[in-house]
Amino acid sequence: MPDDTKRRSNPVPSSRLGRLWHLGMASGSLAAGIGVKGLTQLSRGGPAPGRIPLSGPHARRFTQRLARMRGAVMKMGQLMSMDGSDIFGPEVTEILGALRQSAEPMPLGQLSAVLNREYGRGWEQRFEHMDLTPIAAASIGQVHRARTRDGRDLALKIQFPGVRESIDSDIRNLSFLVKNFRMMPRGVDPAPLFEEARRQLHRETDYAAEADAMETYADRLGEDPDLIVPRPHRDLCTPQILAMDFLTGEPVDRVVETRHSQADRDRVAGLLARLTFRELFDFGLVQTDPNFSNYLYDADTRRIALLDYGAAHAIHAHWVETYRRLARATRDGDREAMHRACIDLGYLTETSPTVEVREMLDLLHLSGEPVRTPGPYDFGQSDLFERVFHRGRELFLDQRFNNMPEPATLFLHRKFMGTFMLCRKLQARVDIHGMLAPYL
Repeated sequence: MPDDTKRRSNPVPSSRLGRLWHLGMASGSLAAGIGVKGLTQLSRGGPAPGRIPLSGPHARRFTQRLARMRGAVMKMGQLMSMDGSDIFGPEVTEILGALRQSAEPMPLGQLSAVLNREYGRGWEQRFEHMDLTPIAAASIGQVHRARTRDGRDLALKIQFPGVRESIDSDIRNLSFLVKNFRMMPRGVDPAPLFEEARRQLHRETDYAAEADAMETYADRLGEDPDLIVPRPHRDLCTPQILAMDFLTGEPVDRVVETRHSQADRDRVAGLLARLTFRELFDFGLVQTDPNFSNYLYDADTRRIALLDYGAAHAIHAHWVETYRRLARATRDGDREAMHRACIDLGYLTETSPTVEVREMLDLLHLSGEPVRTPGPYDFGQSDLFERVFHRGRELFLDQRFNNMPEPATLFLHRKFMGTFMLCRKLQARVDIHGMLAPYL
């Protein structure tokens, strides 16, 4: 796991009022410094946003606020950082991208209180050594390396206090801001999206469920020479501490650095793209958080460690078949079959206007370029992402589509986009067409 957290620490705000205050301050920065009064003006009929005029200093303050809050607010902020280059500009995107890597860690006092509560006083006797400086910190918790007295090398994921209890209020506050910033097209009800996000975040804070998902995923993956999943250590797991094998490596997006060859980048991207299809079509269990830090590449063993199963979803067979039909139709250019799959997925309805149907199918056809292209698709040389992003954004801002996709599929969309973006980040050549063929 990466060692990147020699950072300042601040207590995790746990009261609803405290978290609302931090969110209000973050929103002020997001609105280029207009503050709470500006939010009030927006709620009374300000203009819908286009390109957000967020300067570097405002973005930095925005990021710092979300990183300090952790929890649901930071998790949603991470979604904004996946690739917002056209919305925010490159300098701001880089700042927001820090949300993908880490949050602020807890101060030692809060950490000690959590360890005493979960393990009891004298917990130190269980360990030969525990590094009190976290090796990683994210939206839900932070990770510490520890060695037990019986010689096990572990990573302890320790949940931030109050995060689980604050999820519902955070989601309500975020829902209020989305409505008042007019971030959705007129007529679209974002409530199902926020409800699905609320359920997902409650799952992510259930460490017993995550330990179960980790074991299930490892069993379905089986012995693999290229991929490895940590195993939980149940005797040291508690409701707020998840103990697992410590695995080494660097986040896979760093493989783009010059010391790694084109062949290395192609191999890493290909392994993770193929894994995405295996998860959906073979496992029926998808790890839906594509944060690059959840994949660690060990250059010595050439293996990829697969982390974080709080976002693992069991996929109903109906959705597996729907995506199979959509992928097959996209590959074959079968617009009628694409249309039916879009209705099933909630992109369109039976009564959608002809122009909306045509524009949606055109956008999907454009997005499916790697699926239709035989042989390795060169993500490094392709401008497909920009073409899809610009066209999708135009349709969004023109309020052409008023349908919210099926909530059960929302995090799958995030996984697929994350895999696409990883291939793009690594400038890799990946045979998407060939990988999908056995499943269609």
